Amino acid sequence: MGLIDRVQYQVPPSTAEPSLIEAGVGQRKSAPAGPRSLLESLKGRVQDRLFERIGPRKIDEVGPGSLLAEITDVIREIISEEKLLLTDSDQAALIEMTTNEMLGLGPLEPLLQDNEVSDILVNGYAETYVERRGKLVKTNVRFHDDQHLMQVINRIVSRVGRRIDEASPMVDARLPDGSRVNAVIPPLAIDGPALCIRRFGAFASDISYLVQRGTLVPEMVTFLRAAVGAKLNILNSGGTGTGKTTFLNCLSAFIPEDERIITIEDAAELRLQQPHVLRLETRPPNIEGQGEVTQRDLFKNTLRMRPDRIIVGEVRGAEVLDMLQAMSTGHDGSMATIHANNPRDSLARLEMMMLLSGIALPERAMRQYISAALNLIVHVNRFADGSRKVVKISEITGMEGDVVLMQDLFEYVTTATTPAGKVLGQFRPTGVKSIYTERMLKAGFVPDASYVRDGGG
Repeated sequence: MGLIDRVQYQVPPSTAEPSLIEAGVGQRKSAPAGPRSLLESLKGRVQDRLFERIGPRKIDEVGPGSLLAEITDVIREIISEEKLLLTDSDQAALIEMTTNEMLGLGPLEPLLQDNEVSDILVNGYAETYVERRGKLVKTNVRFHDDQHLMQVINRIVSRVGRRIDEASPMVDARLPDGSRVNAVIPPLAIDGPALCIRRFGAFASDISYLVQRGTLVPEMVTFLRAAVGAKLNILNSGGTGTGKTTFLNCLSAFIPEDERIITIEDAAELRLQQPHVLRLETRPPNIEGQGEVTQRDLFKNTLRMRPDRIIVGEVRGAEVLDMLQAMSTGHDGSMATIHANNPRDSLARLEMMMLLSGIALPERAMRQYISAALNLIVHVNRFADGSRKVVKISEITGMEGDVVLMQDLFEYVTTATTPAGKVLGQFRPTGVKSIYTERMLKAGFVPDASYVRDGGG
């Protein structure tokens, strides 16, 4: 059995015995290094020799294939020179560890290959949590020290043209697969650098996978497909970690392939499947405080780029006024997400953000903007058992006085909680006919709301 069979790519606390004092000499004699220590030591020497061959600044330019060949050659050289006895599995582990360290995210790489992991939370170099199926669990993954963690953070942010240092100790970035990254370093992070990765698994754009997981039921999918096809403006609301972006990805899959779509995000994470997609991303200010490009700046420019649909990853501030204006003046079928506790609360959040635009509008005028622009609000919730469900699909029907009128079309109603903590309930229609039914029929879709479906599975 090789070392890799005994060690699963984590760096646990050292298990070596304490140093011994040789009798009568007073000098320390180190205990034998453990299997993991040997691989870590070899990995460091492999890296040093690679830097001598290639140069540290050119490592990222070499490419995975060429680097893998170089790593393999160097390992063979070291084994031959020092007459080391390593099994094939040990060599495979050493190659993978070195590749992960030099091109990937080091000890986090195995977590990134696990489709069950939706969040990776690093609280300092020695503590890493993951979320699986809605539940947080601690892992034994750890970095060597704060400097090791900082190297990984810098590798992530530099690849998307961002920076993190004492002058700018917080950053939003993304991984090549679209996963969202947030990092905070000292002095803001008191106990060392912190890294949060929100992952999007292999099924991030497949709404049938959400149906299998009990997030919604087929009849709701039929209705939403009709809503997107009829170019209704849809706001996806929910709390942190409820799956708003994943659900937005799924909804966007219903957009016809012959339409031009422009996405606007702080950190690009949407993964649309259509061929004609233009992705725009904000830019933070440089070290002199210049060059910032906000979502509002991008939105204003987007209107000059002939979009058929505009998708805003998350509405955060003053750009909401431009978005609502666009939705109500010809850019039908647009979508966005917003943090809110329920559909009605999302409207209050929109009003608050409109106040940030710097344009003084009466309360009634703001609500008229909202009622004229938005058609549907889809609210997603995460329950105590970790499950995520579409708990409401509501539509805006107009104004009555100073109040925006809404009606619920579909809802999820909880009925019980099992002793194990699993939430049981039903997806069901409210019996109210959508005011957009005729519009959907004209677009060639037949929404079906005549069902009651168990939603506890």
